[in-house]
Amino acid sequence: MAREVAYDASQHIAADGIADPYLRPAFSRKNRLVRLLWQLVWLTLYRTSPRPLHAWRVALLRSFGATMGPHCHFYPGSRIWAPWNLRCADQVTAADGVEIYNPAPMHFGSHSILSQGAYLCGATHDYNSAAFPLLAYEMRFGAYCWICARASVGPGVQVGVGAVLGLGSVATRSLEPWTVYAGNPAVALRARVNTSGIPVMETVLEDSLT
Repeated sequence: MAREVAYDASQHIAADGIADPYLRPAFSRKNRLVRLLWQLVWLTLYRTSPRPLHAWRVALLRSFGATMGPHCHFYPGSRIWAPWNLRCADQVTAADGVEIYNPAPMHFGSHSILSQGAYLCGATHDYNSAAFPLLAYEMRFGAYCWICARASVGPGVQVGVGAVLGLGSVATRSLEPWTVYAGNPAVALRARVNTSGIPVMETVLEDSLT
């Protein structure tokens, strides 16, 4: 899937007389205020909650606009930049140390797993522009995919159904369904056995999330 910019800060944020473009905010004041409120909630109510209270953390995420299917397990050490851009089917897991940087929507299919310390980066900057604007990408992680511990997924990368990104690997290109990847940059190593019953050529997400 081609990378398409979902949010370009230069098209949303006016210069407002600020001469140095690097000093311009990338998001509206409302967005920044809501993120500040979410950070306070994360610090006081989410991060401090006992590990078994997945339903409590899911409820907090939903209160900030996240779409969460049943049986999602988000651990207290996981961090979500913008809950309102989080779209989860059922049984999505985000372990401690997971960081989801999602200025644009990120979609997670059924039974997708993010292991400890995984980092999902949903934005970059246009380094060829003098204004250096933030560019955010909508991203999709297919059902039964597994992003292993300490692995990173770059902006705009799409992860196919059942794909595996190995320990500490860095995905700079989209991952094909039912394929195991490893390395920096990640390369395909072998096919993964499809035990889910989902056809290999099916889209990266269930129809209900597209």
